[in-house]
Amino acid sequence: MKTLDVIVHAISPAGTTGTSRSYELRAAAGSTLSSFEAGAHNDVHLGPSLVRRYSLCNSPQDKGRYLIRVRRDDAGRGGSRALHRDLTVGGRLRISPPRNHFPLVAAERHVLVAGGIVTPLLSTAEAPAARGASFVLHHYTSGAAGAPLLERLRTSAFAERTGIHHSDQGDSVRAGLPAEPLVPEADTAVHVCGPDGSMTHVVTEATAAGRQPGQLHTERFAPAAPPAAGDEGATEFTVRIARTGIGYPVPADCTIADGLTAPGVEVELSCEQGICDACPTPGLDGEPDHRDEVQTPDERAAGDRITICCSRARTPELLLGL
Repeated sequence: MKTLDVIVHAISPAGTTGTSRSYELRAAAGSTLSSFEAGAHNDVHLGPSLVRRYSLCNSPQDKGRYLIRVRRDDAGRGGSRALHRDLTVGGRLRISPPRNHFPLVAAERHVLVAGGIVTPLLSTAEAPAARGASFVLHHYTSGAAGAPLLERLRTSAFAERTGIHHSDQGDSVRAGLPAEPLVPEADTAVHVCGPDGSMTHVVTEATAAGRQPGQLHTERFAPAAPPAAGDEGATEFTVRIARTGIGYPVPADCTIADGLTAPGVEVELSCEQGICDACPTPGLDGEPDHRDEVQTPDERAAGDRITICCSRARTPELLLGL
């Protein structure tokens, strides 16, 4: 996978709790930053088999830098803790070019609804604001103290188009949605991000109000259903690396990535849940047991790309193009 070398140009606190920081990334000497579209993210490489996905929250018109916001999660899988602990101004990072699984679709009007974390929709809001298009952004938080980007929203060029809702004040998604997601206007796109329960509620309510499925667009940070590694009747199989010829056993209750990382094989992983498309790996022989949520039915049928973080094999051996 192609990567870019960047320098941490600035680090600043985001919010008042001390758990969130904004990182401004600029190109290292000899490299340039690719442009990006609203809704894009970077895969940030933090160590062997430690790749994390962070949404770009600056405007797509903002050339020459990427801005990401990272909340330290002490109960998480280690990416945010490593970044908060080790990254300093002037430090170097390896990142992917911007990738986009949550693009702003073409529509006359956009309704943006963010639950919990507004980061993925910040650059999305910047895009229609820059061209004077019709849109509204609703940001739902647990409370002002836990919303690190409130000041950014309040001072933005689209502040008057932004509604801020705090559940500790009785204004939650479930307490009642604003009119915009529920009015079934033609040529309107509704973009929703946040916790799965909140997104499901918004989509359910908007659908009941007459919104068509093609008008509703979501970005998930967890799979719709947890990927099951072990099934009743599952057996051990071998995953073989084409470059070395070495085979590694994958127990019945493990994923391909588990079988590779346990003996120290370095592979690129991000979400580890089959939802981000950061670890597609060439499949050269054997039948994959696809368990991701990113490949299309045709891509799965081809069997030449395998999302190794969550998938297994249906045959005794699987040969990977690594």
